[in-house]
Amino acid sequence: MNSKKWLKRRKRLFEIIEVGSYFDKVSKAYDYVNISSIIINLIVSVMLTFQELVTDYGTILLTIEKVTVAFFGIDYLFRLITAKFLYPEETEGQALKKYVFSFTGLVDLLSFLPYFLPVFFPAGTAAFRMIRIVRILRLFRINAYHDSLSVITEVLSSKKQQLVSSVFIILVLMLASSLCMYSLEHQAQPEVFSNAFSGIWWAASTLLTVGYGDIYPITFLGKVFGIFITFLGVGMVAIPTGIISAGFVDQYTRIKKKSLYGYRIDMHFIKILVKDTDRWAGMRIADLKLSSGMVIAAIKRKDNIIIPRGDVVLETDDMVVLGAEPFEDDDERITLKEVVIQEENPWCGKKIRDLDISRHSVIVLVKRKNKSLIPNGNMVIQDNDRIFLYTHKYFAGASEIDI
Repeated sequence: MNSKKWLKRRKRLFEIIEVGSYFDKVSKAYDYVNISSIIINLIVSVMLTFQELVTDYGTILLTIEKVTVAFFGIDYLFRLITAKFLYPEETEGQALKKYVFSFTGLVDLLSFLPYFLPVFFPAGTAAFRMIRIVRILRLFRINAYHDSLSVITEVLSSKKQQLVSSVFIILVLMLASSLCMYSLEHQAQPEVFSNAFSGIWWAASTLLTVGYGDIYPITFLGKVFGIFITFLGVGMVAIPTGIISAGFVDQYTRIKKKSLYGYRIDMHFIKILVKDTDRWAGMRIADLKLSSGMVIAAIKRKDNIIIPRGDVVLETDDMVVLGAEPFEDDDERITLKEVVIQEENPWCGKKIRDLDISRHSVIVLVKRKNKSLIPNGNMVIQDNDRIFLYTHKYFAGASEIDI
């Protein structure tokens, strides 16, 4: 096979298996299949723990499990093949290595590998059943498909240093409490507080919960110390809880500020259908000689949306979205969104390809001073740029975007 053609197919495969654009129906379908496989496999895993279900439907459940696990294996193989496109700045070998040892790569591997380990090592079947519990990690794959769930990952990542510090404080407090309680209670009940580990178990159950009742102090000093540790434990457990809560507030505040940094106004665009008798049919956009107050924002050609460039030739039955000074009584208009970028906006100074933007949205035009610029991935957003966006709902029948 031609190497160029193989590279093109690998790139298309990468676009399909990664979280897809709304406009890429094949990629969206793959996303749904992936999520469904994860959920179905976990449901089957739970059902297999009920003996009555295994007796009645064991064969069906095991078959479903085999099919979903096989899908995870194929998905992992696809991701190995396309690792280069996940890390385009790396060489083939480095990109492969980076993916295999990344958290996502390890989750993908553990999604199916423990299922097949007993086949190669029959003597360790019982041990491998324990390893297969890691299938629950497949739920992390769902995180990539939903923006709301990704907030959890972003919060934990941004607050990891504070969380590690709070956990370290709790561990130190547990160790100190266990040694103190061991010293106070060992002589009174040596069979209960027999060693320092018994004190650690008491400290953990007291600091992190309200105690299990299996180990408790009976001396006066032990009870006084236990009361003190119980109150202190409430505060200690509240530290990581407060950090995570503050992280969620910060994250949602940051998201909200994105829309506040620039003001938004509705724009009115008209749609023009190019017929075979029109002068525009067969002409390049650069040759249309539009007025300086008019701009072509987008072209809908069958099921595709084309971002206009000067060398794009208009064809019969093209739907041209033409921007001009709007009329308030215009019934045939398309409502787009204009965002004026201010210096504080997180988009300012970033390339378009690096913007944190919904995959349902498309930047169709950038107005910079008196110039209208056709956006591309390398364009850097600047202060006072006016960005025009629309989402898929304004072209409900479109399936792809051609940039």
